Amino acid sequence: MASIHSLGFPRIGHKRELKKALESFWSREIDEKALQSHAAQLRERHWRIQQTCGLDQVPVGDFSLYDHMLDMSCTLGAIPPRYEFSGDQVGLDTFFAMARGSSTQPAMEMTKWFDTNYHFIVPEFHAGMDFHLASDRIFTQVKEAHALGLKAKPVLVGPITYLWLGKEKDLQAEARHETQHHHDDSACHGHAAPAGNACFDRLTLLPKVLPVYAEILARLAELDVEWIQMDEPALVLDLPQHWIQALDTAYRTLSQSKAPKVLLATYFESVADHAKRLKALPVAGLHLDLRRAPQQLDEFLPEYPADKVLSLGVVDGRNVWRTDLDAALALVQPAHRQLGHRLWVAPSCSLLHTPVDLSQETELDAELKSWLAFSVQKLDEVAILGRALDRGVESVATELASARAAVASRHGSPRIHNPAVAQRLKDLGQDDGRRNNPFPVREAAQRARFKLPAFPTTSIGSFPQTPEIRKARLQNRKGELSGTDYQKAMEAEIALVVREQERLGIDVPVHGEPERNDMVEYFGEQLAGFAFTRHGWVQSYGSRYVKPPLIFGDVSRPAPMTVAWSTYAQSLTKRPMKGMLTGPVTILQWSFVRDDQPRERTALQIALAIRDEVKDLIDAGIGIIQIDEPAYREGLPLKRKDWDLYLHWASRAFRISAQVAPDDVQIHTHMCYSEFNDILPAIAAMDADVITIETSRSQMELLDAFATFNYPNEIGPGVYDIHSPRVPGVEEMVGLLEKAVSVVPAERLWINPDCGLKTRKWAEVTPALENMVEAARQVRARHA
Repeated sequence: MASIHSLGFPRIGHKRELKKALESFWSREIDEKALQSHAAQLRERHWRIQQTCGLDQVPVGDFSLYDHMLDMSCTLGAIPPRYEFSGDQVGLDTFFAMARGSSTQPAMEMTKWFDTNYHFIVPEFHAGMDFHLASDRIFTQVKEAHALGLKAKPVLVGPITYLWLGKEKDLQAEARHETQHHHDDSACHGHAAPAGNACFDRLTLLPKVLPVYAEILARLAELDVEWIQMDEPALVLDLPQHWIQALDTAYRTLSQSKAPKVLLATYFESVADHAKRLKALPVAGLHLDLRRAPQQLDEFLPEYPADKVLSLGVVDGRNVWRTDLDAALALVQPAHRQLGHRLWVAPSCSLLHTPVDLSQETELDAELKSWLAFSVQKLDEVAILGRALDRGVESVATELASARAAVASRHGSPRIHNPAVAQRLKDLGQDDGRRNNPFPVREAAQRARFKLPAFPTTSIGSFPQTPEIRKARLQNRKGELSGTDYQKAMEAEIALVVREQERLGIDVPVHGEPERNDMVEYFGEQLAGFAFTRHGWVQSYGSRYVKPPLIFGDVSRPAPMTVAWSTYAQSLTKRPMKGMLTGPVTILQWSFVRDDQPRERTALQIALAIRDEVKDLIDAGIGIIQIDEPAYREGLPLKRKDWDLYLHWASRAFRISAQVAPDDVQIHTHMCYSEFNDILPAIAAMDADVITIETSRSQMELLDAFATFNYPNEIGPGVYDIHSPRVPGVEEMVGLLEKAVSVVPAERLWINPDCGLKTRKWAEVTPALENMVEAARQVRARHA
């Protein structure tokens, strides 16, 4: 019998119950006991769903109150000293301080989980640090599952991936900041020192961390756990050779302890280059992602060890389209003939990245809905494949016919193709989107037009989405608030935001985006080729969930999307109002994208639609336009050999969206929570007049590369972290800006937050922006 299993399930609940519980806890409406009770109820429901789908064992430990990497840091006792953790068990106060910051300490750095839109909390390492078992959460959850009569498969982040994804920190510098904090409460607030100047290799911590892993495995064995899943997705990257060799050391060490059987899981790309090494590892099984890299199976099946299971991920854990079950069966049948019961079938990766249940979508039209599969339906697909392998295709003939009909319906639907869009792409030819003149010419025209001061201040776009805004949007959707009254309500919010920025002295204001539910969903709702769900939420970070649109067909823009709101906001101020758009790569990355044509083609379609909007904004008198691309780095392929092709079409798509701007129109872009240092030439090739980037959590670490790379245009490194409720002080921001001045010419620097402010409250936003404007005044005076 082929076993069926899952690598992980969404944490959030059908109706975002986890978000509601977390935010109620943070606002002190419920206590820790109530929060943990809500979490336990969600876990039980999710396990029961997977049991009903027929899984042989359920993943345990994939559930987190915030982030699984943060859970692993707490389990291993890897708590940065600034949080002053003491004791045996990490409590929720420390856990959430690490995730969100506290009144005195900043949050830990956050970045993207490989090439997904999920953000994880980056572990911090320093020379000489020790590890110890500091959380019982995995054991508690195993006991919960066993008490329900379920067979538990605990999920852990493997030691190689955990160390690889962390960062070395300079503990001495952190201590200096601590000392300054204790002597002067207005300064630094104990910020961690920037990484990158540490003098040790974090892989040297492997001998210290392995005993804790061994202790975890031994305790799981005592709980009668048969299998554990050790996630090592870092193996799909171009790791240095000594890291690859450390894999042998790690798993030889762990195999010597009394431990359950280990399924080493890889996903998101091929590990074919390591096939020989992985097959020789002392583990009981391997998992491969055959959705991203089906060809790698050819490297693993020959001489596959007789003492190992092979788990094949053939249902897409990253997208929502229904599986071609015939093609999936054809892929796994040779492995089944060779391996028999040692073959396991699964989704390609954790279902964390897909919505929970398609049955919740009662408003989707029947044809489109028939093309989709969410997490629950993907487990049903895995079960169908398992039955087909065990009992023959005749046993699932009805299910296979249904899947076959859905695939044929989608590929043949006239809704997919638009001849006018195809012709427009053909007419585009090889146009690379270059603007008429190089940046120095444009810069002179823009300075003459806008006459901004040195170190101009702006924000990234959104302002707080208050309960009143959300209520008005809901009432409008339900028909309880007319379109006219809704427009008046949003205009009142825009007027409030503009007045506040005038009072603060923001040089380039924004309209605050009260009318926007999400930076991608808002645009997708107005673009042809998109569809939307009501409950298709996925986790981005913590309690921040997004509802990605579905790109099912050719993309075009039927009508202007933002012009009326931007021109209204501009009418309220003499300062240059910044128009706000989302860029083509980000719309692509943060949507569930059609898989029947190259992603490049879809990106170019979106770019042309955004270009139409840019032209209309310019014609309406908007002179500064931001085209956000926070997902630009996220889209980078995991293998370096594939980078050039992606960077070529991604930067071209951005340039095409901005190409119509004349010299005196200033094009901004924004990027956040990604590592950019290794692709700065490609970012420069986007040729935005101004780029704003996230830098505060890393203490301006991202600017280290600017010391060697002469970024040619203007840049706004974020001076405070908007993902934390903490309000930073003026001196702290000034300190960050002085770091920026040391590597970027002062005349090219802007001052801004890290990201949009929609998730924050006005009580946090106002003082933070006041401090930011005051920091700008002080820096201007210092560098007059």
